Amino acid sequence: MSTRREAPAMSATGSAASTRGGTVDVAVVDYGLGNLRSVTRGLERAEAAVDITDDPAAVAGADGIVLPGVGAFGEGMDNAGPFREVLVEAADEGTPLFGICLGMQMLLSTSEEADHAGEGDAEGLDLIPGTNRHFAGDLKVPHMGWNELHVEREHPLVEGVDGEYAYFVHSYYADPEDDAAVVARTDYGLAFPSVIANDAGTVFGTQFHPEKSGETGLRILENFVDVCAE
Repeated sequence: MSTRREAPAMSATGSAASTRGGTVDVAVVDYGLGNLRSVTRGLERAEAAVDITDDPAAVAGADGIVLPGVGAFGEGMDNAGPFREVLVEAADEGTPLFGICLGMQMLLSTSEEADHAGEGDAEGLDLIPGTNRHFAGDLKVPHMGWNELHVEREHPLVEGVDGEYAYFVHSYYADPEDDAAVVARTDYGLAFPSVIANDAGTVFGTQFHPEKSGETGLRILENFVDVCAE
């Protein structure tokens, strides 16, 4: 098992991240399917101290946790299996948990992708009840490129980003059981949830990649670090 710490860097946007007291420790979960370096650079710019770790024990004491991911749902859940217990416990304790792209989909209960791949019922973390569904009809998949965020309800993660654009690459989208879990939507054939959160607001995810979304993505990451500092 390995853990790598990255030192915090100065924020480029002068957000509240630059005025908080103390250092926020963020654990980035390394389960073999994440774009870890890009996420880490964004968190560094938001002035977090980052541990990239494949050790579940190192996740438990963090101020916040990032679950990034690219690839297939079933493989993601298999690889992240050693982290399941510590992630669920952290969520129960109210530790901010931020899923990105596949990581967001893994926060839900299951995915149609597993059935499509012949993997049967691959179980997600079930922290936000729901299913990931494949874009239907004649839509080009994967959905790839810049699309607008339409914020539907208040959440600290999306402060200052309503109407801004973020970068997406995905073929499946979240379909939470409770519409109240939807924080923001994006239009691509349908108004799909692009940001979701649990009832407590401490488990949340973005379908887009903040680390690839310019200043909008940096604002999201700074908002996350501020949530962790509270």
